Amino acid sequence: MKKTIIFHIDVNSAYLSWTALEKLNNGEETDLRLIPSIIGGDISKRHGVVLAKSIPAKAYGITTGEPVINAFRKCPNLVMTAPDHDMYSRRSRQLMDYLMSICPDIEQVSIDECYMDYTPIMEHYASPIEAAAFIKDTIYEKYGFTVNVGISDRKVLAKMASDFRKPNLVHTLFANEIKDKLWPLPVSSLFMCGRSSVATLKKLGILTIGQLALSDPHILESHLKSHGITLWEYANGIDDSRVETRQERAKGVGNSTTLSSDILTKEEAYPVLLALTESVSKRLRASHELAGNVCTEIKYASFQSVSHQTVLPTPTASTDVIYRTACALFDDLWNGTPIRLLGIRTSKLVQDSEPMQLSIFDITSVKPKSEKEKKLDAALDAIRSRYGNDAVKRGSLLNSPNIFSHDKD
Repeated sequence: MKKTIIFHIDVNSAYLSWTALEKLNNGEETDLRLIPSIIGGDISKRHGVVLAKSIPAKAYGITTGEPVINAFRKCPNLVMTAPDHDMYSRRSRQLMDYLMSICPDIEQVSIDECYMDYTPIMEHYASPIEAAAFIKDTIYEKYGFTVNVGISDRKVLAKMASDFRKPNLVHTLFANEIKDKLWPLPVSSLFMCGRSSVATLKKLGILTIGQLALSDPHILESHLKSHGITLWEYANGIDDSRVETRQERAKGVGNSTTLSSDILTKEEAYPVLLALTESVSKRLRASHELAGNVCTEIKYASFQSVSHQTVLPTPTASTDVIYRTACALFDDLWNGTPIRLLGIRTSKLVQDSEPMQLSIFDITSVKPKSEKEKKLDAALDAIRSRYGNDAVKRGSLLNSPNIFSHDKD
């Protein structure tokens, strides 16, 4: 049986690279990638945050997501260009079409990154490194921008490998390389370990990924809930998820809403996430399905879209479980800047009649859903089905907008 090999392909500073190429193609002589430059919104309006930065700009301490005005304080001679999202979408489609011509088993996870299941095409190349180098070099020759390619036998490790030193490089991070390549890194380098998680781990004396990997998972769970188990698994390279093609990704239930005004605080975001969760979980229960994966999506006022997802310990259609998971993902994902859109997607669906195999963590830490909770969900579903979605609301949603009909998929 062939060993599964996965590539994670990530465009280096996509917005800035694509903007630089467009300007060069239109006759400009200066390459934005070679000078201190950023892609940012209108400084006079609410969209004034850094979307992408050049390597010379990074040397000034400029970070993605910070206010543009702060970036100019760090580098007064900084060059800023407005984003062109139509052009970015065109470049993204061009890249993904090319990659699918090499291997159709592609899972696009954002406008500038995707996973590729290299296994079906491995016989065409001498090695995974040779294949990745060919893809990387050909993209540069054909389109003029660079990518990093991470190679592993696990998706999460491929993702982290592509984040190693940039740009225009190929890195491996196989399970047997974790101790040497991954464990010495700070916990902030771990996929899905956001600022709040880093702060909690620091209080526990956990500073490196290796320390996290060797920690007691039950202690992590007591401080970080199920997300602590996810981080512990990722630190140990535990990830059995596979590359999901476009068809497979459609097999999910989700909902999102574009907000009438930007959200600025967690307290404003949580009720929206709850309303979205109620819509999603109701549809799951109506189709007698349980979700094994939850994803939270944020689109910032800058129009940058980001998302985090996690595998649930046990598939569920519980509003409470999905909501708490979505909030935990939000907490680690949000960078503190204004939010224009929020979304929740569930996937890895199974029929609720299928028997469930519990893991050791399910047995020791997960409280089964009570009959009272099940009856509450069923009662709410019945009322809304008969009288409409606004017929009954949780107290926390009384002042929130009606979003149940927005952007369903």
